[in-house]
Amino acid sequence: MALAREALATVVIPDIPAQREFEFSEADFQALSKIAYEHAGIMLPEAKKNLLYGRLSRRLRTLGLPSFEEYRQYLKENSAEELQLFINALSTNHTKFFREQHHFEHFVTDVVAPFLAKHPTGGRMRIWSAGCSSGEEPHTIALILATEIKDLASRDVRILATDIDTDVLRKAAQGIFSAEAVSAVPAKYRGPLSKVDGGDNFAIDRKVCSLISFGHLNFMDERWPMRGPFDAIFCRNVMIYFDGPTKTKLVDRFTDLLRVGSWLYIGHSESLLGSHPRLKLAGRTIYRRTA
Repeated sequence: MALAREALATVVIPDIPAQREFEFSEADFQALSKIAYEHAGIMLPEAKKNLLYGRLSRRLRTLGLPSFEEYRQYLKENSAEELQLFINALSTNHTKFFREQHHFEHFVTDVVAPFLAKHPTGGRMRIWSAGCSSGEEPHTIALILATEIKDLASRDVRILATDIDTDVLRKAAQGIFSAEAVSAVPAKYRGPLSKVDGGDNFAIDRKVCSLISFGHLNFMDERWPMRGPFDAIFCRNVMIYFDGPTKTKLVDRFTDLLRVGSWLYIGHSESLLGSHPRLKLAGRTIYRRTA
């Protein structure tokens, strides 16, 4: 009996792939991955096959399509509108208030404080939240500016917030967040927050929200509408989805838009590909334009 049990223990039962709701071939995966890369710079290696299937299955259900092959045809025939919905479906939106707090501590000491020292009154400041997702990052910056700059209303201070995902941009522009989301906001910066009547959500004061201009932007676009120069650019946990050449080109474009002496903040799991001739590492995932 012991021998029988031992023999059974060595039997390898092959994995049986779960039956998919929709027909999804390797050709479908390769074709859709190519579209994601060409239009949004998003890299989808083989390991992301199930992610692509899961994200786009919702579109197939909505459209009543039985297979990804038919979805590919639909995408071709309705490219202008459906391409944006395709990109929205593939976008990953994970963010929170004061995420990577060391960036915001540096922002206060090395961007806001020097600005106030140089401009006792007035002065121009431009900040860009590039890849703003559902809005926690630009609203974090706005809360800091509203608290640290007492005469903010009399100064030319603006935040640009952009994202490729039109769905999250609509949410971000509302300036309303859950109690769980705003729990990460330090007490010092909670002044502009107020509870929304009849619920657990919190709204950010409209004067603070008005510091932010939201806009749709695809980093792959040949021309960007903004001209800068910016005093700081936050592009965090976005470039992890790009390949080396795309990342290099993007960093060069960011650098062009920074004034000399200004700052680029990138995500904790990101790094530049080697040294950059015009950027110098000045802290953990913090770079300064030097030339």
